[in-house]
Amino acid sequence: MPPISTSPTAQPVDLLKLDRQVCFALAVASRNVIALYRPLLEPMGLTHPQYLVMLALWEDSPLRVSDLAQRLSLEPATLSPLLKRLEVSGMVSRDRDPRDDRALAVSLTRKGAAARKRAERIPPAIIDRLGMSIGELEAMRDSLTRLIAAAAEPSEP
Repeated sequence: MPPISTSPTAQPVDLLKLDRQVCFALAVASRNVIALYRPLLEPMGLTHPQYLVMLALWEDSPLRVSDLAQRLSLEPATLSPLLKRLEVSGMVSRDRDPRDDRALAVSLTRKGAAARKRAERIPPAIIDRLGMSIGELEAMRDSLTRLIAAAAEPSEP
């Protein structure tokens, strides 16, 4: 398929150019932004995926593993090793859900709850490092949320 031309006088647009790919921009942005978190999370003994788990639990604890996986858009099998490492580090505990013996509930420990205070310095440091306003970052987050929803929709036959 030849490049697409938007008008008779315009140069054809090559849709296969690397710098035109949304997937490429998202992949690089994701890697680079997550890398900014590493030096902030390391002293807390957390990886970025573990930080995301803690963010969810700081909002609402205890949570069933299935509910936590849904909030994080992860499969429970992917979440399980993260929870095991957080449990070994003393941040969370995993116990049977008192409402449903078949389900596991994840709760913050005292150490995990106390870690929230240290984590409060992370968002301002990231905002400062990116050099963007909160409004710009929130607009970008909202656009990405719409993109995630659109990509998750089943395609029509």
